[in-house]
Amino acid sequence: MDELLTPILEAVGIRKEFPGVLALDDASLAVLPGEVHCLVGQNGAGKSTLVKVIMGAISPDAGQLKVNGREVSFRSPRDSLRAGISCIFQELDLVPSLSVAENLLLADLPGRYGLVDASKRDAHAAELLARVGATFSPRTIVETLSVADRQLVAIAKALAVDARIVLMDEPSAPLTAKELDRLFDVVAELKRAGCGVVYISHRLEELHRVGSIATVLRDGRVVGSYPLPTTPLPRIVAAMIGGEPAPPEERSSVSEAGPAMLAVDRVAVPQACAIENVRIWPGEIVGIAGLVGSGRTTFLRALFGADRADVQASLGGAPYHPRHPSEAIRVGVGFVPEDRRIQGLMVDASVSDNLVLPSLPSLSTLGLVPPGRVVAFASRLINALQIKVTSPRVRAGALSGGNQQRVVLGKWMGGRIRLLLLDEPTRGIDVGAKAELYGELRRIASEGVAMLVASSELDELLPNCDRILVFFAGRLVDEFPPGERNRTAIVNAMVTGQTVARASA
Repeated sequence: MDELLTPILEAVGIRKEFPGVLALDDASLAVLPGEVHCLVGQNGAGKSTLVKVIMGAISPDAGQLKVNGREVSFRSPRDSLRAGISCIFQELDLVPSLSVAENLLLADLPGRYGLVDASKRDAHAAELLARVGATFSPRTIVETLSVADRQLVAIAKALAVDARIVLMDEPSAPLTAKELDRLFDVVAELKRAGCGVVYISHRLEELHRVGSIATVLRDGRVVGSYPLPTTPLPRIVAAMIGGEPAPPEERSSVSEAGPAMLAVDRVAVPQACAIENVRIWPGEIVGIAGLVGSGRTTFLRALFGADRADVQASLGGAPYHPRHPSEAIRVGVGFVPEDRRIQGLMVDASVSDNLVLPSLPSLSTLGLVPPGRVVAFASRLINALQIKVTSPRVRAGALSGGNQQRVVLGKWMGGRIRLLLLDEPTRGIDVGAKAELYGELRRIASEGVAMLVASSELDELLPNCDRILVFFAGRLVDEFPPGERNRTAIVNAMVTGQTVARASA
């Protein structure tokens, strides 16, 4: 067979099942030398799972992998690396405390007798950085770099191993337009060198610019492969969502009696988001739908004062411009972050210590908080939220995922909370716990608390939210009432940033 027609990478009939979830079902993919093969689909379609199978991070339950026509079996990412496969992950696998050069050449530092030749290391690293258009020094410590510059380091790291197959999982998400141009130059260079590239991106407008062919995954299955030069984007979107988007229902009216609890004129974070004209009324649960890089998390963090941002807003009719989380907490704003174990929970502290943390000023007398007052305060919240724990003094990290999330939520219930911001509140908890959590959110909202809930799970937002805002590329592009009829229109707005004509009421 002609060598150019033999796939450099082939996945055949891949099946992977996790407890209760069929992530991949007879999924196949073939990548030719010098081809950029785009892999697209909604959140949960199976894209990242397929990439993890290819690079040896997880083992398939069935199916075959072939490299250059020969069947291979990877027991670890190291095996796939030896076979010439390199991966750039959505969450970068860099060591923040090491230099750029050390990260780039960590697996093969130049030197002899156990001593590293720093000059050779830095020279080689400089060559790799030049290929991706990076201008910072190889000796720069990674944790001092911006997110975009760290992405460039990750791309250079993939080039360091002279890979013949490069898997790119959302490489463009943190990049600016100028940095994106350089990324495409690197991809073009890989293509000219005969490498096969698997490119995953939620930014569908990139596909025709960077790719040769697009394979669409839906619910773990391949529903079609399309030559990009001749396939219009709406056809790919229709394959992703299972049909043409239906016109959504008219927006339901929102009670505007009195001032909005939150009125956002503008929230702007350079190169990340510029969200305008958002109004949330007391008792509302408003969902935020959007793909990776849409600005959901950035928006919520800015509203909580966790990141530097230009916030022009009001809370309960009073100006609201938080510069620090303490300012947000002081006026009744709480935040449940995406990563509860790192950002929302003190895992080695007791449940009671976690629950009282934001309320310590109100519980203290002359700067001291009596232990009995802490336990009584925490016990009340444990009972109200039905946190399953034998004692308030139990270590928070020992709880189940659902109960940990209740603790993160509960710490905001002790004070006079007016606005609650939640980022992926059900991540990592089971179905039963999810239902209970949303039931608790509705109970809290019934007391007049306004909520903004960002989630990648549209199946959760549709039945549990009063309205759904759609973010795309850092902008608010549309707003929808809940309901299954609006699903395809919402997904269309999420993946294209465009809306369809409204149906009459």
